[in-house]
This record gives sequence, C-alpha cells and structure tokens, in this order.
Amino acid sequence: MRQALPEMLAVGLRNTLVLSVSAALLGSVLGMVLAVAGIARTRWLRWPARIYTDVFRGLPAAATILLIGVGLAPLGLQVWGPNPYPLGVLALSLIAAGYLGEIFRAGILSVEAAQLEGARALGLSWGAAMRLVIIPQGVRRVLPAWVNQLIALIKDSSLVYFLGLVASQRDLFRIGQDHAATTGNESALLLAGLFYLVLTVPLTHAVNWLDRRLRQGRPSGVQAESDDDAPAPAATHPLPAGPRT
Repeated sequence: MRQALPEMLAVGLRNTLVLSVSAALLGSVLGMVLAVAGIARTRWLRWPARIYTDVFRGLPAAATILLIGVGLAPLGLQVWGPNPYPLGVLALSLIAAGYLGEIFRAGILSVEAAQLEGARALGLSWGAAMRLVIIPQGVRRVLPAWVNQLIALIKDSSLVYFLGLVASQRDLFRIGQDHAATTGNESALLLAGLFYLVLTVPLTHAVNWLDRRLRQGRPSGVQAESDDDAPAPAATHPLPAGPRT
C-alpha cells in the first residue's frame, strides 16, 4: 500500500475525478436534451430519445465503452491522435445521459400542470416557461437521483482501462491492478477500493441529507406547521406536451 499510495494520489485519484466529473457534466447536458425531447408531442423528437435511452440503459457499461473506444478509434486518431482518453469520457457521458434523461424527464413531469399554465398566462412562450419555470423546479426535485448517478459514474470510470490508457492516464483501479500483477500482492487493489469508498460514501450520505432537506422544504430548526394549518397539496398532473415543431 505504501508503494502504491503516491501514484494513486498523484495519478489515479486525479484521473478518476476527471473522468467522473467530465462525464457527469456532459451527460447532464445531453440528458436534459433527451428529457425535453422525450416529452415532445412530435414523434421525430420523442422516438429517437426513447430509442437512445433504451439502448444505452440496456447495454452493459463495459460493452458500451469497448464499442465506442474501438469503433470510434479511427476517427479519434484523426482528430486528437492515439490518445483514447477522450473516447473514455465520451463513452461514460453517453451512458450517463441515458439514465439522466429519464431522471430529468421524471422530475419535469412531476411539476404541477398549473405551473406551466400560469407561466403561459403571464405571456411566456412554451419554451420560455419550460426553461425558466418548469425545468428548474424539476431538476431541484431530482437532485438526489442526480448525485446517485454521479456515484455510479465514479465506479464505472474503472472500466475505462479497457481502452489501453497510458501510464499517466490510469485510474485508481488500473493502478491497483498493475501493482497487484507486478508484486503478486492484492493490497494495492484493496487500497484502490478504499479510495472508491472515500469518494462514494460521503456522496451517499450527502444524497440522504439532500433528500431530507428537499422533502422538508425548509431549513432544519424551523418548527413545522400543524396538519390543520398546513395547506393542502396541489394535485399533480402530467405536463401538457409542447407545440408541434
């Protein structure tokens, strides 16, 4: 463990975080596009989003990484050279988008239809109402699920080693595996597992804390209203589909 620790801190931890955070950001953007397309009325928007979601949620992460890393390798060779690192980020992003699209879509559909109707009554277009009123509320409701997907990305980043990264691009798992293969001692792999726990366990507790705060809807320490004084919850209805385009 002492032999592997410096390399895991300097190389493995950095690459694991870069892969995970980059994939989370890119996957979130693409996932939001899929969510909006998935609730559209027009088939040419809705069906491609559904097919994409079904494919990338149905394939194993390892198969997706290999298919993209090997299949797009000639194109990557022309664009940025023999470095497979960007293809690993792309593969993780596409995987995350399939899950995040469904998460965001569920959050958007959970917003009361009266919110959209009120925004339209104030003169906002359907697109502006979605962008300024509905989507921010929907995203807030699914923040715990978004963090859960980030935890899954941190663990899935260990599969990028299939693409044959160079020494400076290895993640925590690959460094532990290399030390175990060289020394015949599995303690480096155990150390890599401890690093993953250090990254994921705090996020898990952060998800639980965030979920409690969102359910309460108020800062801790504020006295809750009695059931008699609390307003009745608004009925939740699916949002009406957007205009045909």
